[in-house]
Amino acid sequence: MRNERPIILKGKACVVGTAEGEAVVIRDRVSLLGEINLQKGLIIKPGPEYGKCIAGKIFVYYSGKGSSGDTFRYWRLQANGVQPAAIINVKADPIHVQGAIVANIPMVANLERNPLEVIRTGNYVKVEGGTVTIWPKQN
Repeated sequence: MRNERPIILKGKACVVGTAEGEAVVIRDRVSLLGEINLQKGLIIKPGPEYGKCIAGKIFVYYSGKGSSGDTFRYWRLQANGVQPAAIINVKADPIHVQGAIVANIPMVANLERNPLEVIRTGNYVKVEGGTVTIWPKQN
């Protein structure tokens, strides 16, 4: 399907699962309160990814920030059918890990390379357990 050589990274599977799709990357910590529209799955955090949808995407960001309410907010994204297909973090935030567990979203962190230096919005990415495969963005 893809002719390019992928980049393969190994990390810790915080929530084991398999998912693939287009990446949406925020190069910062994320709180779901006031930064993600929970009804539509849209990024409302000011920045270059503002307005992009995380529904069905591989959501890549540094780590979580904020309160324990983000556990419930990941569940709310799932209940609304707009949860990401998988989550990749530089560092796992326990609250976001709990949210991924509750919403049954595969999650990987602590990769051998910083995913924010490797993955760009639009890359095709596959998460399989603790393995992340990244293909270059198609033009």
